[in-house]
Amino acid sequence: MAAQRSFTDSFIDEDPHRAVQELNDALQEDPDNAEWFCQRAYAHILLKNYSCAVDDAKKAQQLKPSLPLAFMRTGIAEYHLSHFGPAQAAFTQGHQLDVSDTSFEIWIKRCEEMMGNQTQTDGGNRQTPAATTVKHDWYQTESQVIVTVMAKNVPKDGVCVNFMEKELAATIQLASGDNHNLDLHLLHAIIPEQSNFKILSTKVEFKMKKTDAIRWEKLEGEGQESNIKHFNPNQYPSSSHFTHKWDKMVVDISEEEKNEKLEGDAALNKLFQQIYSDGSDEVKRAMNKSFMESGGTVLSTNWVDVGKRRVEMNPPEDVEFKKY
Repeated sequence: MAAQRSFTDSFIDEDPHRAVQELNDALQEDPDNAEWFCQRAYAHILLKNYSCAVDDAKKAQQLKPSLPLAFMRTGIAEYHLSHFGPAQAAFTQGHQLDVSDTSFEIWIKRCEEMMGNQTQTDGGNRQTPAATTVKHDWYQTESQVIVTVMAKNVPKDGVCVNFMEKELAATIQLASGDNHNLDLHLLHAIIPEQSNFKILSTKVEFKMKKTDAIRWEKLEGEGQESNIKHFNPNQYPSSSHFTHKWDKMVVDISEEEKNEKLEGDAALNKLFQQIYSDGSDEVKRAMNKSFMESGGTVLSTNWVDVGKRRVEMNPPEDVEFKKY
């Protein structure tokens, strides 16, 4: 059982990826274990997921304010994020809890030196760099909701994500070195254990398994303002203000995405996009008309058939169609 596990530093040093996974499982069973949050923070530091490490270490502080190691790991993660002031504060608090640990003094001096160097370099006229703009899209299939973050060259270990029943919380390390935080309060429930993410050369995809096979009218719940646009059958997902028809999709897509092996709904969705892109004007009109009139339950390429009638809704046998 998780309560009997021991997560030592040597175990984490050997395989930090595995350690994160096992600590995730353990914390599901014992979510108030400060030591395990502290050790997961250490694993994230080794993986250079510093924002995740800060979150875990601060959680450990909250659960056990007398734990010096939690402040040490908070400080180290903040230091690597160049947050030298918060890092120094964490080291100082930790040193007050354990005056015998001289490593706190060393880290405090490092922070003081780095803050001094910043002051000299900036000459008192430091300008805050403009925040990196990161765009998002979302679309859905019958069984999944997919959120795409348009971020290029994200490191393979540069995503820290937490899927919850009605929330997606993620931190993405950008190629610029900045971190992008994504926190979505979802309109409907998902199945966290059947949700996942994938890092590609041009984007990060979060695929969330729907609890119910219903159409989401929007991504986020009541009271949440979202600037993420919704997929429609005439338009490939894009956060641009311009409409991109399927037959005018961007052609400079990377080889990695071209050769991407999709499965299930994602593969089917890509097939429909390809049929639309390669189809004649009649094929496109048939797909548009059948999809819109049937509420997304029918997709036909036969204009001779659908062009002379209204396409009725035809949901799967085990699904009840409802209007909202």
